[in-house]
Order: sequence, then structure tokens, then C-alpha cells
Amino acid sequence: MVKILVLYFSRHGNTRKMAELIARGVEEVPGAEAIIRTVPNLSPQCEATEPDIPNEGPPYATNQDLETCDGLALGSPTRFGNMACEMKYFWDKTTPIWLAGKLIGKPATCFTSTGSMHGGQETTILSMMLPLLHHGAMILGIPYSLPELSATTTGGTPYGSSHVAGAEANYEISQDEKQLCIGQGKRLAETALKLIKSSYD
Repeated sequence: MVKILVLYFSRHGNTRKMAELIARGVEEVPGAEAIIRTVPNLSPQCEATEPDIPNEGPPYATNQDLETCDGLALGSPTRFGNMACEMKYFWDKTTPIWLAGKLIGKPATCFTSTGSMHGGQETTILSMMLPLLHHGAMILGIPYSLPELSATTTGGTPYGSSHVAGAEANYEISQDEKQLCIGQGKRLAETALKLIKSSYD
């Protein structure tokens, strides 16, 4: 079994729903298992802390999750065209993984949710690619062979799947957006399997 880490931060639940769809796509591939993880909230008050184990949802990610995965899907809502500070903070603590080269050659892909159609979806995905590139990961986007990429009237980019959540974060994920998330997860898992198989040939 290849282990695909689906790592996300979500404030209102939309990025979490996307992570679950990507995980579904991963597990549609025989021989692939999705491991869903999140990162804790940050607070402007220095004394505020999050519990070691979240009250609900998946566990918090650790560097060991990065070390032991065979592929990675990374998701965050948009914050002024950038990944959320919670996700950035997680990556800022991955120097030991970088020094050991634990992500070199592993396939990785990114996804995001925004409040508006032109709210920085593509730049947010690109911002998440930056630490992945420094870690030596192999970046995957979404090919136009997925018909939903051309048909979507909401989210969806060749850089990675995306969702337009609306100003109140209450828009449902569209059918095209769902299929792009699932397709992205499948492509990631299939690529990880091919890479592992080629290493044994």
C-alpha cells in the first residue's frame, strides 16, 4: 500500500470537504491509502494554545507524517492570495525533514478554497508549491484530460483543484469541483504507485 498524506487547514469546513474528496480519489486507486491530517489554529494572543489532540476531525500533522508518506496533497484556504498562516507555520518547522531529504522525489499536489471567483486561487496554490519545491517534491497539477477543468464555471485550475465558497463560506462544492478533487487524488495516488514500482524495476 502507498500512503498518501492529505494535509489541510480549514476555517469554515470547505477546505476540509475538499480534502475528504481528494482522499476519496486516492482510495479509488487499488493499493493506495489516504491519511488525512490537519494543522492547529494560531492565535494573535501569545498565551493561547490548542490542545495536543483536536476536539474533532483528523489528528494534527507531524514531521513523521511527511517522512513516512509516499505522496502528499496540501490544502489551505486563501489569505490575500497566499496560504493561511497556520499552514505556513507548519512548514516553517519542517527543517529536519528538509535536511534529511525525506520529501525528495515524492509526488505532491495542492488545493484551495476562496471566498470569491478571483480571490487568489492560483497564487495560493503556487504559494503552497514553494516549500514543496524546496523539499524536492515532484509537483502535479490537473491535466485538461479531465473534462470538468474546461466545463467548470466555479472553481478548478490546472494548478490544482479549487472551490469558490462565497463571502459567507456557504456555497456548496459544485459537481465539477468535486470531480476535479477526486481526479486530483486519483492522479496523485497513481503517480505514487508508478514511482514506487519503477524504483523496484
